[in-house]
Amino acid sequence: MAPRYHPTVRQRRFGAELRRLREAAGLSAPVAAERLGADRTMISNIEAGRFGISEERLRRLASIYECNNPKLIDALAAMTGGRSKGWWDEYRGKIPPDFLDVAELEHHATSLRTLQTAHIPGMFQTEDHARALFDLFVPALPRLEIELRVAHRLARISVVASDPGVPYVGLVHEAALRMRIGGTRVTKAQLNRLLDESERPNVRLLVIPFAAEGFPMAGDTMMYVSAEISHLDTAEVDSPIGAVFFDSPTQLANFRKRLDLVEQVALNSSESRDFILEIVGDL
Repeated sequence: MAPRYHPTVRQRRFGAELRRLREAAGLSAPVAAERLGADRTMISNIEAGRFGISEERLRRLASIYECNNPKLIDALAAMTGGRSKGWWDEYRGKIPPDFLDVAELEHHATSLRTLQTAHIPGMFQTEDHARALFDLFVPALPRLEIELRVAHRLARISVVASDPGVPYVGLVHEAALRMRIGGTRVTKAQLNRLLDESERPNVRLLVIPFAAEGFPMAGDTMMYVSAEISHLDTAEVDSPIGAVFFDSPTQLANFRKRLDLVEQVALNSSESRDFILEIVGDL
């Protein structure tokens, strides 16, 4: 099998879980490879996401590691084999790879939770809003890349717009709603788009008002991606140098707790809709 020179986050996530199983079994990578009857470097390459693995070999490894969690094994088995192409692959090599990683994670999610304190949730951004946002980059992005980023961002709505759509909870701070990216007309259209999207049965948009006295991760932009089982969840946090991904059990538990606490200070769905309507009325 040819090596992957640029494994995706999902491929690396698969490898990381296999590494945890091996370490829990107290085996080194060369010993695990020997018991599998494979080249001694194979395990390290699989755990780094550079090599794929068949379902048969995955189940053999799970047996070698004495894993007694059939749900985890089945979930990992579903991630084996060749990487299927997604709509985001047409943008590969044209926009930052973490944009594609986010789209792939969203596509395979069983549910999503996001927190935005300065931006509108990406998948709900209008074309004008997204373009105005990318126009603010310093140094300026090439016009073609801006248009590709906008097109990619608009396509992400398919995750929640499909039937049935992925359950989604979006926590949005009042600051993000009041920031007039692109001017008043663009902002008004963007807020009306949010109101429309909030009517989907699988979508809950919850506003964090300025009046909230504080909450964990204030100032952060993050996404929590739930998988078939929580062992395979992933959290993503935006940073000045791009997306940062987290997958350790302790990190994931802390992110879930923080998001739960943020939800406690947010307005409920009905109050949030009324709040956005008030902001629209002020424009």
